[in-house]
Amino acid sequence: MCYRVEIKANIKEIAKRYNAIADDTTEEFYQGEVNGFAHKTHPLIIDKNPDIIAQDYHWGLVPFWSADDSIKKNTLNARIETLDEKPSFKDVTHNRCLVIVIAYFEWRWNDEKGKSKEKFAIYSAEDAIFSLAGIYSSWKNPKNNQILNSFSILTTKANKTMEYIHNNKKRMPVMLKSKDEKDWLSGDIPYQQFAFPAYNPNLLAFPAE
Repeated sequence: MCYRVEIKANIKEIAKRYNAIADDTTEEFYQGEVNGFAHKTHPLIIDKNPDIIAQDYHWGLVPFWSADDSIKKNTLNARIETLDEKPSFKDVTHNRCLVIVIAYFEWRWNDEKGKSKEKFAIYSAEDAIFSLAGIYSSWKNPKNNQILNSFSILTTKANKTMEYIHNNKKRMPVMLKSKDEKDWLSGDIPYQQFAFPAYNPNLLAFPAE
């Protein structure tokens, strides 16, 4: 699964990479490692506004029908193989986004129970800043009518490299190649075609400090 990413980049670098404009320039620099369970906002490119870097989306998707936002701890990731079967995701499979990162992290278990682990950082072999495939939603809090925008990162079966690293779950996020980002956002290609082994990312992995 994918619960930690890194987005150590300033907004100007991100804007140049995606040929887009930030919707909030007060966030000048994103610093380091992000823990998904903190449910903080994260920069995205959404399909409806591909020229804008959206910065008001929280990690952990809350479906529009939810009574509260407690579901978010279980929706950091969405399995691409069963996306249209899960109540939390089936209504927003067409809501596609790019989750902007410079790396993500996974742990290799050195024993059967994971008491000893080795942390790895995974990068794109193509771009310093790259995209993970995501879906998004908007939810209205029934208590105060405030809107919460949120997203989930799609995961798929691990390729050979990630099967070695993420040897417990044997999953990996759907890492998009830069040439395929527009196709992902357009929705013209069924999301199932971005699952491994039909789709295989160009990645580099190193032990993390």
